[in-house]
Amino acid sequence: MGRQERLTHPLVRDVRGGPLRRASWDEALAKAAAGFRGVVDRHGPRAFGLFSCSKSTNEMNYAAQKFARAVIGSNNIDSCNRT
Repeated sequence: MGRQERLTHPLVRDVRGGPLRRASWDEALAKAAAGFRGVVDRHGPRAFGLFSCSKSTNEMNYAAQKFARAVIGSNNIDSCNRT
């Protein structure tokens, strides 16, 4: 991927399958949070799962599992650290 092809701002869709458009970080993060909230509201916290990467720091993996457990309410957390 060349430097010209690199994303420098978030992209969001207004409707499922619609075109991507440029958005602010606040809007993109709000859409992501609304997506998580929608899944949990419709299907419960067990419908949410999180997979972290072994190349992440221990601190980042800790923050990810803390988010899944404390914010979402899910224990569905896995990592390739155990391999």
